[in-house]
Amino acid sequence: MKLKMIVTVASLAVLSACNPADTTQQANSEVQTSMTASITEAPLWLEEVEGEQALAKVTGWNKRTLDKLTSDPRFSQYQQAALNIVNATDKIPYGTYRNDMVYNFWQDENHVRGVLRQTSLAEYSKAQPQWQTLLDIDALSAAEGKNWVFKGTTCAETNHNLCMVSLSDGGKDAVEMREWDRASKTFVDKGFYLPEAKTALSWNNPDSLHVGTNWGDDSLTDSGYPYVIKQLQRGQSLDEAVTVFSGSKTDVGVFPYALKHQDQQLNMVVRAITFYESEYYWLPEKGDPVQLPIPNTSSINGIFKGQLILSLKQDWTPDGSTTAFKSGALVSFDMQNWLQNNKIGAVQLVYQPDERATLDGVSITASKLVINLLENVVNNIYVYDFDGDWQHNKLALPDNSTMSVSSANDDSDIIFVNQENFVSQDTLYQVNVSNADIVAIKSTPARFDATDLVVQQYFASSTDGEKIPYFVVHKQGITLDGSNPTLQYAYGGFEISMKPSYSGILGKNWLEQGGVYVLANIRGGGEYGPAWHQAGLKTKRQVIFDDMIAVAEDIIAKKITSPKHLGVMGGSNGGLLMGVMYTQRPDLWNAVVCQVPLLDMLRYHTLLAGASWVGEFGSPDIPEERAFLQKISPLHNIDPKGEYPSIFFVTSTKDDRVHPAHARKMAYMLEQYGHNFEYYENIDGGHSAAANLQETAKRTALEYTFLSQQLMK
Repeated sequence: MKLKMIVTVASLAVLSACNPADTTQQANSEVQTSMTASITEAPLWLEEVEGEQALAKVTGWNKRTLDKLTSDPRFSQYQQAALNIVNATDKIPYGTYRNDMVYNFWQDENHVRGVLRQTSLAEYSKAQPQWQTLLDIDALSAAEGKNWVFKGTTCAETNHNLCMVSLSDGGKDAVEMREWDRASKTFVDKGFYLPEAKTALSWNNPDSLHVGTNWGDDSLTDSGYPYVIKQLQRGQSLDEAVTVFSGSKTDVGVFPYALKHQDQQLNMVVRAITFYESEYYWLPEKGDPVQLPIPNTSSINGIFKGQLILSLKQDWTPDGSTTAFKSGALVSFDMQNWLQNNKIGAVQLVYQPDERATLDGVSITASKLVINLLENVVNNIYVYDFDGDWQHNKLALPDNSTMSVSSANDDSDIIFVNQENFVSQDTLYQVNVSNADIVAIKSTPARFDATDLVVQQYFASSTDGEKIPYFVVHKQGITLDGSNPTLQYAYGGFEISMKPSYSGILGKNWLEQGGVYVLANIRGGGEYGPAWHQAGLKTKRQVIFDDMIAVAEDIIAKKITSPKHLGVMGGSNGGLLMGVMYTQRPDLWNAVVCQVPLLDMLRYHTLLAGASWVGEFGSPDIPEERAFLQKISPLHNIDPKGEYPSIFFVTSTKDDRVHPAHARKMAYMLEQYGHNFEYYENIDGGHSAAANLQETAKRTALEYTFLSQQLMK
């Protein structure tokens, strides 16, 4: 279980109090001086998520942009193409295999909100499986008059039919959780129920849960996550639950989970002190929580054949040992020895990546440990076994592609592996890791014409000499005269790797239209392991921006494109990247698509989940870090008289992770200065800015229409 995955389950922080009368007066004053350089701050009423004044402003911006973009004939073309792709009935129904059944959540034009369904493994291998519907979210939404978005299930280890279903109102991270019986396909009468919150839970047994939620009484961290874990018995009300673990209000959050060890379940909690520093505790049936003596930057991947599997993000010499393990390594130690003696004992090396490789996933099956490696931004999958020491073999899967283990569990040796690249559509393999039997069982039909497309990998030199890899996808034989419309994409944060992937919408609405696509593997990501990410943390973050600029300058120098025809896109942390590209190097781009962005870096830690990211960006409350954040904060670095490319802000009112006020404030200031921008805030959608497939098609059509208007002849 990785902290990043835990943390993204929930996030909502308390906003600063704001007097509406005072902010209205402030806004009126600012309007009177709208074209002067004295305006340095956007009004705080824009932070009122559903405030009347804020939504009135948003409605006006939305209308102006929608009128402009939807009237372009290309919009309807792009939207219809996107709808055909997202609603296709021949896409791969990705499933989770467990207890001899494959479970799939499916959406199409007839199931807008989606259905949870199941089939047998033998049936799943067929071209047209027969599915049994378990839960219809469209029908549930209609019956209850809600816009429910399905956010998954958490099922009991000893009774897989008992599950807690997570339902989000409009796509928010906050969810309502209800107990549901998979066998009867009904919600359990008087079963467990948890009201809307950023809840995390783990089953102790079929009649008991460990729950972290909003208990009231100031029980959420500054980041908006729970820090009090309670045990809730069947039949108890929430106020009867008993506290089993407490963290601190200054933590990111505390989250319960479980590890399977031999024939027992170990109930655990992870206390996330910062986004990258965590403490792991075992909760014995009797006695106090016991902390594992492991580095607070490491991640527990599970238990395999009695060995606790641990991935390292820093160098580590275990207590009592003279053996040093390097950052990025995967190691193991005997869990039973620790449970009995509270001592780790001998630690063994499972895998040590070189400087151009990193762990990209660890899965545990009934008899094997499966490791997905990213080696120079290409995936390879290895199967490991343990018999006193570690041995491994590489799975014979296609080379030079992106691969992910889409399903694996410790009750079976059957896993599903998805393989793709920029121009080859997804193929799903069924793999029996016990005998390395590999069968391709499903493939997506081509969504665009890729017959004349070529993919090349280059390396740009950043300001400090580091070689930054990037991919370029384009039609064969393009003229290198700087006239090719080009879209550059990157993320650059949170150790998230950007890998080649097959996108039908990108292919149909950009590559087929003659566009060039560039994927930049800049620092801050995880492409080359922990050091690649840590190079850009906090006050070192300028190297991430320099990397992005270096890639742009490199493709311009190669005459693939020119600033007049170059656009850039990114979302969330990538939205911050877009804001910085807009303010630091406006001369490089003619279009910027800024999706669900962070832009106010002096107040980000006070907005929704912002406090949880201080480990990544630094704290505005620390003078040295604040000084740096002020230098890069897009909102605070707009030149009133500057010349800027057109920028398109895309966000969502229901995004309770990155506050829509970031985009609102930036748009407000650009409006005051008379700078050109487009704006679309979806009322639903959560952090993806789209609550269903229809909204996804609309949003992407708007983005590609904007890019076409700005970059194409």
